[in-house]
Amino acid sequence: MANILYLGDNNPAATSSHRAKALERLGHTVDVQDPSKVVASQLDSPLLHAIHYRTGFRLLQGKVTKWLKQLLGAKPKYDVVWVDSGELLGPASVKLLKNLGCPVILYNLDDPTGKRDGRRFDLVLKSLPLYDLVAVVRKESEEECRQLNAKRVMRVLRSYDEVAHKPFDSIDDIPASFRSEVVFIGTWMRHEKRDEFMLELINQGVPLSIWGGRWMKSPHWEALKSSYRGGSLSGREYVAAIQGSKICLGLLSKGNRDLHTQRSLEVPFAGGLFCAERTTEHQEIYEEGKEAVFWADATECATICKKLLSDDALRESIRLAGMRKIRAIGVGNEDICRKILAAVNIK
Repeated sequence: MANILYLGDNNPAATSSHRAKALERLGHTVDVQDPSKVVASQLDSPLLHAIHYRTGFRLLQGKVTKWLKQLLGAKPKYDVVWVDSGELLGPASVKLLKNLGCPVILYNLDDPTGKRDGRRFDLVLKSLPLYDLVAVVRKESEEECRQLNAKRVMRVLRSYDEVAHKPFDSIDDIPASFRSEVVFIGTWMRHEKRDEFMLELINQGVPLSIWGGRWMKSPHWEALKSSYRGGSLSGREYVAAIQGSKICLGLLSKGNRDLHTQRSLEVPFAGGLFCAERTTEHQEIYEEGKEAVFWADATECATICKKLLSDDALRESIRLAGMRKIRAIGVGNEDICRKILAAVNIK
């Protein structure tokens, strides 16, 4: 078993924290250090955070590098370093990590080589050649990281968490406040037109429930608010809303070049019926109509939802088949972490 230095968000609700816990469940010793805590006074300010985000966090590098020197000053013995996301670590910081004499891994589930997030990942891109392994979740990212001189790149699917997303033992354990017919769990985004999609479902008679942040900012809020159930969900409430629904919608982020998302894996694992946009990657993961259902637009989505709501047996058959498939293909956090570590000969 390995001694791992893990640099990433340690908020219990963050997927980064889920991966750190998965590494612990695999038997490794994991020293979790969160670089964002070092510059929290800057990042907690909406104005300063916006400035640092738009300048690629380069103005914070002096403080982050000083912190890392102090952390590593005692010359701790690590077998591998896992950097999760990495936007706060520039080349100087990664070079310090390389001095430990062990493999340094970058795992990034965003779209660091894409355009949606502006300069957020400038430091990641500059540091790519220094990492021993770069793990990404998009085919485009895989190729573009190679073009930017990353030594070694591997693509993995996103992952659910075996503990955080474990379904309730019985549907009866789910509070009535989290039960629904058709649910969407996600944030309103100005350029994604999710509100227009939801409005069309409502207009076509789909009994819709919406959970997530910022929906009050939508220009369609007055028409949507009767379907709104509450803000962002995490932990057992997130699982309850998925498992407590008859159908769980999955929408993509076009700006992030998504062809599958965390929801694509979390929903079936947590016991939900996954109903999402038809993409090549969704069709590679699930057999359409048997393990999940897909659509091209809101009209087709509404038709599918109404059909499934009227056929309990079909709906349950698809839900159970999706649960079986996701468990069979090895895309839990433990599976993905094991695969990444094996690529640098850590077992």
